[in-house]
Amino acid sequence: MSAATTPAERQSVRDVRESGRTSVIVIGGGINGISTFRDLAMQGVDVLLVERGDFASGATAASSHMIHGGIRYLENGEFRLVKESVQERNGLLKIAPHYVKPLQTTIPIYSTFSGIFAAPLRFLTHKQGKPQERGAFLIKVGLTLYDTFSRDGGNVPRHRFHGRKKSLEQLPHLDHDIKYTATYYDASVHDPERLALDVLRDGEAAHEGAHALNYIEAVGLDAEGLRLRDRETGSEFHVQSDVVVNASGPWTDLTNDAMGTETAFMGGTKGSHIVLDHPELLDATGGREIFFEHSDGRIVLIYPLKGRVLVGTTDLEADPREPARCTEEEVQYFFDLIAHVFPKIAVERSQIVYRYSGIRPLPHHDDTAPGFVSRDYRIERREDAGWPAVFSLVGGKWTTFRALGENLTDHVLGELGRQRVVNTAGVRIGGGNGYPKTPRRKLEWLRDNVGDDERGRVLFTRYGTRAADVAAFISEADDSPVVGDALSSRELEWMVAHEKVQHVADVIFRRTSLAFTGDVDAQVVRAIAEALAPLLSWDAATVDAEIEDTATQLREAHGVDIAERGTVTV
Repeated sequence: MSAATTPAERQSVRDVRESGRTSVIVIGGGINGISTFRDLAMQGVDVLLVERGDFASGATAASSHMIHGGIRYLENGEFRLVKESVQERNGLLKIAPHYVKPLQTTIPIYSTFSGIFAAPLRFLTHKQGKPQERGAFLIKVGLTLYDTFSRDGGNVPRHRFHGRKKSLEQLPHLDHDIKYTATYYDASVHDPERLALDVLRDGEAAHEGAHALNYIEAVGLDAEGLRLRDRETGSEFHVQSDVVVNASGPWTDLTNDAMGTETAFMGGTKGSHIVLDHPELLDATGGREIFFEHSDGRIVLIYPLKGRVLVGTTDLEADPREPARCTEEEVQYFFDLIAHVFPKIAVERSQIVYRYSGIRPLPHHDDTAPGFVSRDYRIERREDAGWPAVFSLVGGKWTTFRALGENLTDHVLGELGRQRVVNTAGVRIGGGNGYPKTPRRKLEWLRDNVGDDERGRVLFTRYGTRAADVAAFISEADDSPVVGDALSSRELEWMVAHEKVQHVADVIFRRTSLAFTGDVDAQVVRAIAEALAPLLSWDAATVDAEIEDTATQLREAHGVDIAERGTVTV
């Protein structure tokens, strides 16, 4: 951006800069940093969260959209993690029902006893060895054990096994060579970025000393405090604190290096996904996730989401210094696995509407096979005389964000000599407050708060019960469509005022699902840019730069060329 179009410093940045002091700084605006931010704020701790990009734009946005107990972690012997994960999954179904939904999951099985000799070796050595399919006996043992962790007092159904005949009656498009299927329940998160934003907003509302800034990068630590750079203006400033929490995920070592300490905590792997607009494949899933082990030993999934089909994931070594990209080789891998499970359904590259890739925040793992690297987390502490204590989060997964944030907060409270005053377990998140539990209650809520037309349903899906506040805001002034029923001018104004939108990309990737579902073309990008212009004081050159930057992100990171994509009807 040229000097002539450099934006003025945001009021929120000016406030933090002028204060120059807080108790705790959290670096990293992914779900784990945000969860820690909220928990600290709920304890009445002055806390500043900084994120170098947009909130939930890194590993948090690149997930498989799963909230799960991790049945395959049993094979790693990670029983503590499985127990915590299923407890948190069950909890999220209750405290975040607007985004976290039950998901019926089916495993196609091709043999009875395969893998029973290899599994103990994998359990003991954490080495993959020659890939070998897990047969029905081994899966039955695993699911029986999983049920003991997972059932939430009987609220979650037990797993079920079916033979070929019954399985094909329920899912007729499955490979007819299967011998069995096993079905159990986990959960999915339909809008992970919005759930993270809801947690963030709850944190800001919990304590007047809690502040969160996006597009602010930690670039050093010295006697004056943590040195921060505003990536919008290029200006730098210091903020002093008693504690620094490094929750920057796969980039934890890079952040520590920027603060003057060399660490080798992380060893993340790349996971990629594709999103298909494929009605036949969508119908073939029967509304279930299809979860299975491919011939190379990797766990993969196919499941319906937002009228599309999400297919993932790979597990490849990755360098956090390089952008993660879903390659053509990975796309072919996904096509091969679809053909393995649904052999009569043809899939073409033209049906891919979106692809994405991210790096898992896994610990350094030497020669341990990627699939066996622990998904658990630990907290590393560093302290130098005269400097703030630095806690580095190593590992972590989406499902356990609340418990992880609680753990990190307890470490920080101990450092500050303070006591916990409130627990986060069972505390409803954002638009999950007062969420209607039945279709009838939902219809009544829509009629009373946002209207039961398409626009009202869009707002309810996007915000949960917070849609009432958004609808009230929209009604206070003239409003006009920006992207059909999917987005309006006053809603964009709400996003700027309450959700810290700074760029077009923030809107299409993280405040809405427009990019994920393939509902973005050149016309949509321009309409959003022009609607944001008066809200963010953009001139014509800045509008053009935003359009070009968004188009570049879509093309390079997500395989979407809006110059070639026809007009999308939303």
